[in-house]
Amino acid sequence: MEHERIVDLRSDTVTRPTAGMYEAMARAPLGDDVLGDDPTVRALEERVADLLGLERALFVPSGTMANLLAVLSQCERGDEIIIHEGGHVINYETGAFAGIGGCAGRGVPSEDGTFGPEAVAVRVRPRASHFARSRLVVVENTSNAGGGTVWPMDLARRVCEQAHDLGLLVHLYGARLWNAAVASGEHPRALCEGFDTVSVCFSKGLGAPVGSAICGSSATIERARRLRKMLGGSMRQAGVLGGAAIYALEHHIERLAEDHANARRLGEGIAQVAGLSIDPARVQTNIVVFGVEGGGAPALCERLRSRGVWMLPMGPDRVRAVTHLDVSREDIDRAIEVIAACC
Repeated sequence: MEHERIVDLRSDTVTRPTAGMYEAMARAPLGDDVLGDDPTVRALEERVADLLGLERALFVPSGTMANLLAVLSQCERGDEIIIHEGGHVINYETGAFAGIGGCAGRGVPSEDGTFGPEAVAVRVRPRASHFARSRLVVVENTSNAGGGTVWPMDLARRVCEQAHDLGLLVHLYGARLWNAAVASGEHPRALCEGFDTVSVCFSKGLGAPVGSAICGSSATIERARRLRKMLGGSMRQAGVLGGAAIYALEHHIERLAEDHANARRLGEGIAQVAGLSIDPARVQTNIVVFGVEGGGAPALCERLRSRGVWMLPMGPDRVRAVTHLDVSREDIDRAIEVIAACC
């Protein structure tokens, strides 16, 4: 069945560069980033480090690599990472922290993806030869598994303080940190206070085609640069991609509020459909997660897809929809109509 337009709500990674972004990519000054002289990448890294309040940044191809570099540059084989049990690092990165980094993961359960300092304290292993060494806490802001939950800034700071008091380091997985900043009204730098490393993504809500960054101290990023080369993540004339990321930082952060409004509208529409369950008040950013009665999430997604509305099942009874710059208010209204017709 043909449709005039696909409403693709699978992820905010499906966006295409805007005309302005294409122009920025075409005119970006280039060099060889492996040799350290691509001026656009250097400008991007300096801007991101300043924006987040850390000493240095490193441009990498993906968020998965950024998070792996955070582990490799701060942990040793046999160390343990404390992370929400639904976190991206432990569930959606092919087990890289274990397979490549040789680290174990210790999950923290919670419904919304957040946890407090007491959850960290009770999961730290005793200092004995029998146990893995607790080394790194990972905070994910916003929380994908939590449905786009924004971490309260005070809670994140208390987790950092507790971790540091216990001799642990803390990594902020901030693929959607920009969404958290817009939703909370806080500057990204404020959301990064207390963290040893931070990763951010340009290819999700900001709409760049490729790229993330890891930020931290000069010593950590120097080690991460060497490890990036080891993993095959160094790129030559990467300024083509860096130009897109700079354009995204300059033009696409404030507009994330439109995605949040569209997500809330979608959540309110879904709440009116029999057989589906969602609390619209819990839609904080651009991720909408709703329940499907009777374990029919995959089948529902297939029915929606046949009518031009694309979403992803998150198990047998949950569906995720993500709004982004390629989805309009009209697209959301159409999606609500199709959802109602398919249930």
